Amino acid sequence: MVALCQLKSDLKIHLVPLKNGNLMAHYAFLDENNVVVNVIVGNDEGDDFDWESHYGGVMGMTCKRTSYNTDSNTHPSKTPFRKNYATIGGIYDEERDAFIPPKEYQSWVLNEETCCWEPPIPYPSDEQYYIWDEETVSWDGPLDT
Repeated sequence: MVALCQLKSDLKIHLVPLKNGNLMAHYAFLDENNVVVNVIVGNDEGDDFDWESHYGGVMGMTCKRTSYNTDSNTHPSKTPFRKNYATIGGIYDEERDAFIPPKEYQSWVLNEETCCWEPPIPYPSDEQYYIWDEETVSWDGPLDT
């Protein structure tokens, strides 16, 4: 069995053999600035084999495992792994050993516990819908639903 990996940056296609067809883990490929450029499904870690190094060697890039079920430093049934699931365009922070999603708004600040971007003003708690207005650095609404 093989997995198909396609990098958007150069559109090269690489076939990666999978051990016993075990598609259990996700892996992020990083560019020279630790920006996530691709995420694949691959073999689960274990069996004393370093799949990060294997996939990284095949692709000629740094490779880091990421947990599909980890979000905002929480996991539904296990210990959270690297704070967040890797997203293309996000970064891997070596010091925090964490994936940080792309920053959508300049005014938002990084929550060190979750490694997620948060607005400088909390979302209103009145059960209405709002959108963020970066120009006024405030929530705009409530919106008609």
